[in-house]
Amino acid sequence: MTSKIRIGIACYGNLGRGMQAAIAKNPDMELVGVYTRRDPQDLQLASPAPRFAINELQQHTDQIDVLILCGGSKSDLPEQGPKYAALYNTVDSFDPHARIPEYFETVDAPAKGAGKTALISAGWDPGMFSINRVYGEALLPDRETYTFWGRGLSQGHSDAVRRVPGVATGVQYTIPSQEAIDRVRDGERPTLGTREKHQRECSWCSRTVRMPRRRARRSSPWSTTSTSTTPRLNSSTSRPWRPSIRRCRTAVS
Repeated sequence: MTSKIRIGIACYGNLGRGMQAAIAKNPDMELVGVYTRRDPQDLQLASPAPRFAINELQQHTDQIDVLILCGGSKSDLPEQGPKYAALYNTVDSFDPHARIPEYFETVDAPAKGAGKTALISAGWDPGMFSINRVYGEALLPDRETYTFWGRGLSQGHSDAVRRVPGVATGVQYTIPSQEAIDRVRDGERPTLGTREKHQRECSWCSRTVRMPRRRARRSSPWSTTSTSTTPRLNSSTSRPWRPSIRRCRTAVS
């Protein structure tokens, strides 16, 4: 190959920053643009690169060979995947396993219509781990396949936490069940549901809001009702509700 593959990045968060670093490690690629929904002039890049508003992608089809979609799976990719598959060769890491066939159908038609290639769900899992499972199941016919994630930060679930009304920022860590892992390694071949294999630990910070005055329920200026763990402002003080950090740990996947 005499010319480099021209790469564009659509959306610039954790995944976009990672893609920029990965492109820099490949001498046969060059980053020709980062496309953002923010003001491009305010975008802080890990290293210098051209910055554009995302709506300019409509005019740059002759400047990009592959567009990497780095938006979230919940609401970004369902819209951006089909839209940009009609304009570019694309790669994304659409995450929800159960919705992949549905997402494939929405991306496949515009890509075929435009003569483009769209590689979907090419992340860790689905993606690299999916390939590992195919190899294992092909080589070991008498087997049971188990997948454990973590300990680690889940970008998709963290995005879901941050979309909860009233949450300013938050993260979700996936923690595998050591008991379930031990049962598998002991050759028990247990039947495990999703909730039995992992715990989801969420940490978040609530938004700062000024609560209306209300009748005091306790002597403390910060009280908790029996139906909510949210701090409520008593009428004995005019201080606004300050940001509070709460943690919850559940077995819900």
